[in-house]
Amino acid sequence: MHIFILGVKAKTVLRFWEIYYYGVMNYTVIRKQNISPDCFVCGVQNDFGLKAKSYECEREDGVRVLLTVFSGHFFHQSYPERLHGGITSTVLDEAIGRAINIGHDGETIWGVTIELSVKFRKPVPLEEDVYCETIITKQTHRSFEGEGKILLKDGTVCASGVGKYLILDPRQISTEGVTEKNWRYEDDEEMPVEFVIGG
Repeated sequence: MHIFILGVKAKTVLRFWEIYYYGVMNYTVIRKQNISPDCFVCGVQNDFGLKAKSYECEREDGVRVLLTVFSGHFFHQSYPERLHGGITSTVLDEAIGRAINIGHDGETIWGVTIELSVKFRKPVPLEEDVYCETIITKQTHRSFEGEGKILLKDGTVCASGVGKYLILDPRQISTEGVTEKNWRYEDDEEMPVEFVIGG
């Protein structure tokens, strides 16, 4: 009986913390990261991609994070009107990998995924803006680790993930490497000033 009561209390405290923490969070946009014409996640010329945009932001609690904004469409679904879980994982993978460049003014740091673990909590809807907040938790000269979560506009956490990446020169990743043409692609979007999630 006592174990059950403690369990209920623990869940209540956890829920209170989630409501408090995810009540309303303001993200001030610092800069927008580069995009690609062909990438499935960020490629603006990929007709079947997500066309995600990634912004380096400062949360109102002072923490620097990467906020990736995307919207799934009918050809990204698994069950009707639900984003495929593999695509949810793909966004987390991409966004955690990008987070290594938060505040980095030198050459872009590139990495390939070594490990990725994802926990699914709620279904991700289609045809509306969804957010992926990511941050780096550990970095060495050879690798880095990070974590992230998929958020709806109201602050609901749909999925969370942790990943580990090996740092590599882009010429070791792709025979073409990285060029101005396939990475530093410009679009006509006016950079937003801030995002507000929750409430």
